[in-house]
Amino acid sequence: MRRLFPVTDETAAPAPGGEPGEGAAGREWSLAELAAAYAYPEPGPGRSGPYLRANMVSTLDGAAQHDGRSQPISNATDMRIFGTLRALADVVVVGAETVRREGYRPARARDDFAALREAAGQAPAPAIAVVTASLDLDFSLPLFTSPLVPTLVLTGAAAAPDRVATAEKSGARVVIAGDGIGVDPVRAVQALAGLGHTRLLTEGGPRLLGQLVAAGVLDELCLTVSPMLTAGDAQRIAGGPAVRVPHRFTLLSMLEEDGFLFTRYGRYGRHGGPGGPDH
Repeated sequence: MRRLFPVTDETAAPAPGGEPGEGAAGREWSLAELAAAYAYPEPGPGRSGPYLRANMVSTLDGAAQHDGRSQPISNATDMRIFGTLRALADVVVVGAETVRREGYRPARARDDFAALREAAGQAPAPAIAVVTASLDLDFSLPLFTSPLVPTLVLTGAAAAPDRVATAEKSGARVVIAGDGIGVDPVRAVQALAGLGHTRLLTEGGPRLLGQLVAAGVLDELCLTVSPMLTAGDAQRIAGGPAVRVPHRFTLLSMLEEDGFLFTRYGRYGRHGGPGGPDH
């Protein structure tokens, strides 16, 4: 792994026996180093309230999935970062279709991050929050019946009462975040913050991410660029209606290993540029 941006002395220095610019490319970063690289920004002037980041992977030709799943376009380092981002979050927000397609299970406690989470006042593992209008989910799955932290179900006020009752009977906590049958992204973020979850992570899928982008509630995108080409008609990382004016983000950091790029982009204005502080 090597850091390409921001440029540091380590970035520019040659690895032993290597060429200038290789830096620490020859060694695997520790989980502590990854946690430091992906730490949530500290609260401060212009940076208060919940902070929502997304973690997605895309091929060179823009595919967010292959054969309906993200795993085939990922690699081991991407999965280590995936685990690190989860370990830093209070809650992982995910769409119902992704839960069904990817076979979601409860987040687990990680010994490597136990002290870090305890110091931050966090539960041993993040909660999973499933965004669903229909509540068309298998509530007998371990995600709902045996999580370390109770799973949250985000839905609208007009959701079917029998499905709400089934969800609650399984042990899930139903959170109303919309006036109709659907979920309002702004209200969802506010509702999670009201439960004490201010470090938010979403893993998609593309439709949910598109809704969060359109609502203007996404603060950061952690995007892995996979050095693969898939062609086909796979979804992009964000779907749904286009925004009226493209939302500009600014590059916060970029790591590289084996041709994979691990990037972080922050909302322009919140992370530098007009209207906001530097990250």
